[in-house]
Amino acid sequence: MTTVTANSAAPLLDVKGLKVHYPLVKGIVFSRQVGVLRAVDDVSFQLAKGSILALVGESGCGKSTTGKAVLDLVSPTAGSVEFDGTELARMKGEPLRRMRRRMQMVFQDPYSSLSPRISIGATLMESLAVHAIGTASDRGARVGDLLQRVGLRLDIRDRYPHELSGGQRQRVGIARALAVSPDLIVADEPTSALDVSIQAQIINLIQRLQDEMSLSYLFISHNISIVRHISDRIAVMYLGRIVESGPTREVIDAPGHPYTKALVSAVRNPDPVTERRRQRIVLTGDVPSAVSPPSGCRFHNRCWLRKAKGNPDICTQIEPQTRPLAAERSVACHFAEDCQ
Repeated sequence: MTTVTANSAAPLLDVKGLKVHYPLVKGIVFSRQVGVLRAVDDVSFQLAKGSILALVGESGCGKSTTGKAVLDLVSPTAGSVEFDGTELARMKGEPLRRMRRRMQMVFQDPYSSLSPRISIGATLMESLAVHAIGTASDRGARVGDLLQRVGLRLDIRDRYPHELSGGQRQRVGIARALAVSPDLIVADEPTSALDVSIQAQIINLIQRLQDEMSLSYLFISHNISIVRHISDRIAVMYLGRIVESGPTREVIDAPGHPYTKALVSAVRNPDPVTERRRQRIVLTGDVPSAVSPPSGCRFHNRCWLRKAKGNPDICTQIEPQTRPLAAERSVACHFAEDCQ
């Protein structure tokens, strides 16, 4: 089991042994299961109130599926998700709907996540109506307040998604998430579809809203530079599992897992002198299939550190267990000390 511990205080979000497996079926009439896709495979972490935990990793590692499973947008195969001390797996119907008011999501694509047939004002009003928040007049005033809070003009409420820029659409997505005054926001790659100049504006907005509203974020991203700037803690995922976690600056400055070090080495440094000294680690080989992950360490077929150690058999035969590396840090690697 991979575990990310936030701190000694009771966490807002406590995920234990989370698994999301998809059966692979062959045949149409006489169908049969021929395998299992292990999208998320035994992941555990905690998120403290008022903090930002970043999930990072390559595309397909299970980050987005983890975020959706936390909100029960996809059904977990196993494990538990506790939100503010309440186990969500046991909740159904109206109790779950009320709990979801406290948990919202900002999606990666700000265009496809908004209905093209509904105006911006109606989109925000719908969120309020679903949760029976305020009267009709109260909701109208609330929509205006939300637009101003995310930096949009009031006349945008009568426009449609195709009339807005990507940055404006993402601000609308954030406003929709804020409409019900949540405690937790799962932000799934909220800047990846935007221009670099707009990315900075959205990140600054997310941070400002956290300060103003005491929000907690599960921030999903593949961009180490953004994660370094915005998050308190980081959890690095590879092939459905967390391989390293800890305070963001400590993990990025001194990675304990060879996969984390490879990710960090790909980030350019704005200082020309430091950039010239940067040692780029290029991973070889293909990402293994989540249907049949490698034995032992799942990263062993691409691991530069294993090759430097003379390809020890322990990496191919024994799965590394998550263990402490330093205070508030953990790693799943047999040779983590040699990585730093």
